[in-house]
Amino acid sequence: MNLTIGFVDLLIIVAYFYLVLCIGFYFARKGKTSTGYFLAGRSVEWWAVGASLFASNISSEHFIGLAGTGAASGLAVGHFELLAVFCCLTLGWVFVPFYLRSGVFTMPEFLERRYGAASRWYLTTVSVIAYVLTKISVTLFAGSLLLNQVLDWDIITSCLFLVIATGLYTIAGGLGAVIYTEVMQTIVLVGGATILTGMGLYQLGGWNELAARLDPGHFNMFKAIDHPDFPWTGIIFGAPILGIWYWCTDQFIVQRTLGAKNINHARSGAIFAGYLKLLPLFIMVLPGMIAAALYADINGDKAYPALVTRVLPSGLKGIVIAGLLAAIMSSLASCFNSCSTLITMDVYKKIRRRASERELVFFGRFFTLVIVLLGIYWIKFIPLLSGELYIYLQSVQAYISPPIAACFLFGVFFARLNGKGAFCSLILGFILGALRLILELLYKMEVKAGVENIQLPESLVQFMRQFSLANLGAKLNLTANLPTYSLGDLTHALLVQPAASLGMSDQLNEGFIWLATINFLHFAILLFGVCTVVLFLISFITRRPLPEKIRGLTFRTAKEHPMGETPMAAEELPPVQTWSWLQIFFSILAAALVGAIWYIFR
Repeated sequence: MNLTIGFVDLLIIVAYFYLVLCIGFYFARKGKTSTGYFLAGRSVEWWAVGASLFASNISSEHFIGLAGTGAASGLAVGHFELLAVFCCLTLGWVFVPFYLRSGVFTMPEFLERRYGAASRWYLTTVSVIAYVLTKISVTLFAGSLLLNQVLDWDIITSCLFLVIATGLYTIAGGLGAVIYTEVMQTIVLVGGATILTGMGLYQLGGWNELAARLDPGHFNMFKAIDHPDFPWTGIIFGAPILGIWYWCTDQFIVQRTLGAKNINHARSGAIFAGYLKLLPLFIMVLPGMIAAALYADINGDKAYPALVTRVLPSGLKGIVIAGLLAAIMSSLASCFNSCSTLITMDVYKKIRRRASERELVFFGRFFTLVIVLLGIYWIKFIPLLSGELYIYLQSVQAYISPPIAACFLFGVFFARLNGKGAFCSLILGFILGALRLILELLYKMEVKAGVENIQLPESLVQFMRQFSLANLGAKLNLTANLPTYSLGDLTHALLVQPAASLGMSDQLNEGFIWLATINFLHFAILLFGVCTVVLFLISFITRRPLPEKIRGLTFRTAKEHPMGETPMAAEELPPVQTWSWLQIFFSILAAALVGAIWYIFR
């Protein structure tokens, strides 16, 4: 499925790249300090913050996934976009004041201020690994798939082109280049997606014709509690947990607000991003439904490319293709820059405490280059990715996010919570999330293989037996006699053997199957609850944090001067409360608009 682009389309695409590179290299002159390079000099205005938040979030998987799911099941997938409105408001009203007053560069740095170094190292490690192994690979996979279907480019060429083009301006200009290219990319991707939606709806014959051709269930956003993908309980109680983690605590997103001029600009930017998040339901989910109504031979991930190739006339194709490229490149640039910031400020600066500003910027650029090279290295594995693996890679972050969300959210509300409670909660959450992911993979593999009597405990033991020093040594061609004892043996000793001794093997297997098959949103609720209990329990049975350690980091201590490695001077410190009635009005209006959409498509 490919389209022939005309001369006008080609000019539009070339003009898009010219503007992106011009903006990116313009900011290369401004990033001469760590604040200038990693936080755009803390000078970003609200409209740029909001547009950048939106563009960082929207990537090729949105065009493929939202449209594909919309074609298959309707508007329900749009819940995640609408709930993001509330998450953006939470970012602006709850978290932004603490982040900006503490003067931090990264989210792990804030977690260290609040809980201690162990939590910072955990979050830095998990974030960087997740970005390199999931965000980059998923963005490249979805982006190359989209360009292959729309332009008939082969996957390797698509990936190489995207990584190099994005890496050029990200390395040169830092966060300033990323943010202001994303402002332009927001205009392009929203404009292109809106044009495609309008053209598709026009060709179909309007909204009434769409409603007549599709099942009425496609227009119902709230599904039954036993719905396999979008149970209303999971949507209302589980999805916000993932949203709080992503929108309010993930460096990939929050770094834009850290670069804002002040709290007012950061909060207004978050509110603006909330309004932009109202759009994907109509310009990404709806096009999938239009494609399903127009073409009987189209389903799933081919819905959006089908509209691009079959509906658009010459000239408009270039705008829409530029919009697709903008979505892909904005997410890649954010990932490159966030990884560089985390490694530079949370690892390199901790090791080289006296590093100069010039040295930090140099290392930041150097590590951005390393991430770009890793992205290029990943390209040879992209053709091996399947749609199922793409989904699994996305799931990795869903299963590690509830404990992080709990530590950040309750950390600013309850001054009694301490570092021991936070670290125990994070580690337990990671173990349970990893267990769920492994069990889910094993269960699906056995179902696919046609196994009738699935025994997940034994499957888990066999899987974990791969992880031993002896196996690792064999893969590295080491000749030393290494212990053969593995994680599988430990799993057998701690779980399978005691269950067999108590005559509870069947119950253990049933429990594992339940854990492997429970809806991931319901699992998020369960994991969030468990981690919250552990966070509070361990904190209350151990020593309370010292008062000077939590100054300015909780609502109870908000008026006190925050402490840290590089505390802000008193005259630089933003006020505790800075807000306007206009911000309150637009926040309430955004929430009301979401409520109206829910009511209309209930």
